[in-house]
Amino acid sequence: MNSYLDLFLTFARIGGLTFGGGYAMLPMLQKEVVEKRNWATEEELMDYYAIGQCTPGVIAVNTATFIGYKNKGIPGAIFATLGVVSPSLCIIIIIAAFIRNFTDLAIVKNAFAGIRVAVCVLIINAVKKLYKSSVIDKLTLAIFIAVALISILTDISPIILVLGAGIVGYLGKKVQKQ
Repeated sequence: MNSYLDLFLTFARIGGLTFGGGYAMLPMLQKEVVEKRNWATEEELMDYYAIGQCTPGVIAVNTATFIGYKNKGIPGAIFATLGVVSPSLCIIIIIAAFIRNFTDLAIVKNAFAGIRVAVCVLIINAVKKLYKSSVIDKLTLAIFIAVALISILTDISPIILVLGAGIVGYLGKKVQKQ
C-alpha cells in the first residue's frame, strides 16, 4: 500500500504545485519521476507525454496514468491519476465558490496577467529540455522544423502532426539503417 500512497502523494504534489497545465508540469514531472524516483526514463517520459497529447484528455492526467500503470498496473494508474487531479479539483471547487465576487478586481486581473507570463516561461523551459533530448540528429531537426512551421502556419490538428512526425521518424530511421 505504501507504493500506491507514494504514487498518489507524488502526483498530488505535482498537481498541486504546478500551474498552467501539462506543459508547465513537465519540468516537475521530469525531476520527480525520472531523476528522483526512477519510475521512468527521460525517453519514456517523453513518449508518455507525446502519447498523452494524442489521446483524449488532459496531458498531465494521461501521463500520470501511464506512469502509474507502468509501475503498479491498473491500481497504480488509478492512484497516480487521482493524485494528479485531486489538488486541481479541490482548488477549482473553492475558486468556483468565490470567483464571481473577485473577477472584476484589478488586483485579481493583474495577478492573472502575471501568472500567465510565468506559465509561458515554464513552458519555454520545458520546450528547451524537450528539444535537447529529442532533436538529436538531422532527421529529428528536420521533423522539428517542419512540425513547427506547419503548426504555426496552418490549422492542422496536433494529432495529425504528431502521427505524421511518428511516421516520418519511423521511416527515416528505417532508411538510415539501410
